[in-house]
Amino acid sequence: MSAIPKILALCGSTRTGSLNRKLLRIAAQGAEEVGAQVTTVDLRELALPLYDGDLEEREGLPPGARRLKDLMLEHGGLLIASPEYNSTFSVVLKNAIDWATRPAPGEKPLECFVDKVAGLVSASPGALGGLRGLLQLRYLLSNIGVIVLPDQVAIPKADAAFDADGQLTDPRQAEAVRAVGARVATFLRRLSAGQAAVG
Repeated sequence: MSAIPKILALCGSTRTGSLNRKLLRIAAQGAEEVGAQVTTVDLRELALPLYDGDLEEREGLPPGARRLKDLMLEHGGLLIASPEYNSTFSVVLKNAIDWATRPAPGEKPLECFVDKVAGLVSASPGALGGLRGLLQLRYLLSNIGVIVLPDQVAIPKADAAFDADGQLTDPRQAEAVRAVGARVATFLRRLSAGQAAVG
């Protein structure tokens, strides 16, 4: 049997009642249902300063950035729920990605990103569900070496899409979101099996 897929789940919103945080939990459930181990990281808890080259040169990586990079290195997959702010993805998420791209001594360039497998979801009160932000996030991640799976889910009118327990009321939407998580786990398992066969 192939190794248990390990997936890191990130939400681009730090708001306590975030719609995307609810969506991320559902995607993570889908990954866990097919045997993945999912770790969720709260970007607010990392307390990342805005990226500043002078700060990096003077003090090195902030502790939160080092923690994020360590988590990313330990996990083969990423699940990202990204809100759309003014037609793009959030500054919080972009800042985290920027810090994680910064090399530590002895690291290969973009080691946290190259050949990682990512699944993307979004929720928005708007009619497009955050789709415009996902397109830009996909472009960025692909450009730094991430294998972004083609299937993604954007939930429109999301302010009315969840019940009191944080679950989607539309079963088809819920299944589609769980499927994103499941596909990341399945892809990782197949990738691991293929690498083992070659090795």
